[in-house]
Amino acid sequence: MADVASLETPLCSEQFGSGAARGCRAAPDGSLQWEAEERRWWRFPAFAVKPRGREGDGEGSPGAALLPLSGLQAVFLPQGFPDSVSPDYLPYQIWDSVQAFASSLSGSLATHAVLLGIGVGNAKASVSAATATWLVKDSTGMLGRIIFAWWKGGKLDCNAKQWRLFADILNDLAMFLEIMAPIYPICFTMTVSTSNLAKCIVSVAGGATRAALTVHQARRNNMADVSAKDSSQETLVNLAGLLVSLLMLPLVSDCPSLSLGCFFLLTTLHIYANYRAVRALVIETLNESRLQLVLKHFLQRGEVLDPTSANQMEPLWTGFWPSLSLSVFELQQLVEGHQEPYLLCWNQSRNQVQVVLSQMAGPETILRAATHGLVLGALQEDGPLPEELEELRNQVRAGAEKDSWVIIRETHQVLNKLFPKFLKGLQTAGWKTEKHQLEVDEWRATWFLSPEKKVL
Repeated sequence: MADVASLETPLCSEQFGSGAARGCRAAPDGSLQWEAEERRWWRFPAFAVKPRGREGDGEGSPGAALLPLSGLQAVFLPQGFPDSVSPDYLPYQIWDSVQAFASSLSGSLATHAVLLGIGVGNAKASVSAATATWLVKDSTGMLGRIIFAWWKGGKLDCNAKQWRLFADILNDLAMFLEIMAPIYPICFTMTVSTSNLAKCIVSVAGGATRAALTVHQARRNNMADVSAKDSSQETLVNLAGLLVSLLMLPLVSDCPSLSLGCFFLLTTLHIYANYRAVRALVIETLNESRLQLVLKHFLQRGEVLDPTSANQMEPLWTGFWPSLSLSVFELQQLVEGHQEPYLLCWNQSRNQVQVVLSQMAGPETILRAATHGLVLGALQEDGPLPEELEELRNQVRAGAEKDSWVIIRETHQVLNKLFPKFLKGLQTAGWKTEKHQLEVDEWRATWFLSPEKKVL
């Protein structure tokens, strides 16, 4: 039998996921006696769950009334939340649910308009004509899905926030076309086909960027769980949207102006919620726009922006314009005097940098190559620069007949001192430099240096 001292001394404790730990003591009969389970404070924007008191606490045990909330958490949030996901998970999911609800209501209005245009409820409507219209609409969308995936599929994860916002705005445009389609019956088939084409592009862009964001948010090798719970949340929101649509459609279906007004109101809410959702994301890997912001701040102030600050400053439209072109260009000229595993060609008149990567180029080399290209671009922009780069910029602006290869060689020498400091600053600030989201294609080159050539 256990003595009195052993009854008071905790033997061990256990903890499940992110919950509070509970202790274990020796019972008088020699068995293990566990303390009553406690629940951790979950601080949501509008409510909080207090810890459950121990057994026998009477009124100090509010946890029993809060057990349903814990059940909802298990159903709709990833296991181990919030430690199993990124810190931006909850604000993003809240705004994403708002936009999904608004989109569900707008989609109901658009579906009502399409069915009306096809002839549902019209005794004179032809079933074969309606079927043909539907087949043309679907086939157009299928072709668009394939072409868009081929055209932009490899770049969607590099600018996931930008393409996510683009997809939702395009979805609003597609639904607007569907609502307007019955007003112009002569163009109905072309209008709904164009709308379905846009929706198929939305499907590709939205699905791909959602996968990229899941990779970012999953922190315990739990991508499947995060994705599954996101699907559950979306299903619940869509179910709520359908129920509200059942009440809304009878009120607005007979008044086109009221229906259109509701659509514009919901679209405004949808776009705003999407903007807030992507703004809430804090991605710790560098793409071109985030690298440009961080590097510019570093060159001007000698400090490295942390991921939160850089993500708040990141433009949300940068993903649609051409970025650094990584291709083989004038290889014989580029090889002269280089020993780095990348080559650069700088067109001063266009301020365009082309990069050739070696077979040995890894993530750090690619990051340095992109940094090198952005440093060359900074020579033709305003703003303070380190002393070595300021001298080069003055020479460029003075119109000195200095060959681009000479400037590249001199910036190589500056980067030999500057880049290690910049890389260390990135890692200290919380950036993940072992991987990146720079737009890099699959082309790689191999070149050989002659013994008599001067290397940097």
